[in-house]
Amino acid sequence: MRWLPGLLSQARAAARASSSHARGSNGFATGGGDGPGVPREWMRKLWVEELRKQKDAARSLGRRAVAKADGGGGEDSLGFLARAARAFVNSEPAAAGAERMAGSEVAPSEGVQYDFRNLPYIEAKLKPLLSRSNLVIARDVEWANIMFAFEQESRYILMDPLHSQSPVGFIREKSNVIFRQLLRSRRPFVAEFTDAMGNEIFTVRRPFWFINSSIYAEVDGKEIGVVHRRWHLWRRIYDLYLGNKQFAVVENPGFWNWTFTLVDEDDNLLAQIDRNWRGFGFELFTDAGQYAIRFGDAGQSRKVGLASGIEELDVARQLTLPERAVALALAVSLDCDYFSRRGGWGIPFLIVTE
Repeated sequence: MRWLPGLLSQARAAARASSSHARGSNGFATGGGDGPGVPREWMRKLWVEELRKQKDAARSLGRRAVAKADGGGGEDSLGFLARAARAFVNSEPAAAGAERMAGSEVAPSEGVQYDFRNLPYIEAKLKPLLSRSNLVIARDVEWANIMFAFEQESRYILMDPLHSQSPVGFIREKSNVIFRQLLRSRRPFVAEFTDAMGNEIFTVRRPFWFINSSIYAEVDGKEIGVVHRRWHLWRRIYDLYLGNKQFAVVENPGFWNWTFTLVDEDDNLLAQIDRNWRGFGFELFTDAGQYAIRFGDAGQSRKVGLASGIEELDVARQLTLPERAVALALAVSLDCDYFSRRGGWGIPFLIVTE
């Protein structure tokens, strides 16, 4: 434990240089507090780094001890050192505890995360679909759900409002038929985002949930971001993460408000998701919702088709392509959380499942 005084001295230095962190009302970490303190995230990283250094040193010591023991002479003492070194290298409880220190500030991951040093490849993969200023997501009518309350796999069409004559992509759910009937909107599923030719762009994975839902955006099976729903009695609150860093939050007032605004930690506007009214028949008897996603790019001088009903958004900054993929995952999660109804025999139950 010779490294402990050094760790404590570094912690005290960080305490003098930083103030304690508190979570603001918008879900982001903010400054303030009663006095100086050490950020939990910094302590976690420092603790893990020190453990890694100690493991490397112990591993090197163990190799030297084993080599000397094999050469003869001092087998008992060197063998003990080798065994102790191996025991230290293989021990994980302290590191696991350090990883949990910042549980409320770091987005939990359920899969292999992407190395964002390979960001050009991710952007090249997402660009054909997500480089547009606006997107419209329309859900297909599920006749089996309407007539017999048989839950089908959800299908969505992706359209560019400037060129609404043909779709630019599709979203296709893949899930277990039994889970769909038993768990309904809480079922686990994977949905593929493809271009108009059927080539996969990225996927979203939504595990089973009981209280708070989560949905993960993945490229080539590796996680790039996640959306976590935060429980509230009536408000609809979502935290959006890219990797383990939160970049936006949504705080919808609930009830009949169908506009979901993405803002950053300073409440600056980043993007917006609107659920459009498609008519009394569609809204009353089907799940065929339509969502307009506005990223705030510079618009065209002349709007045609669906674009005529979409206003350009004045945003603080442009979302990156991976962040836009997380925003589309949010749109799918919103549709499942709040706008999926249960039908049957032509007389749907007018219950919005949450």
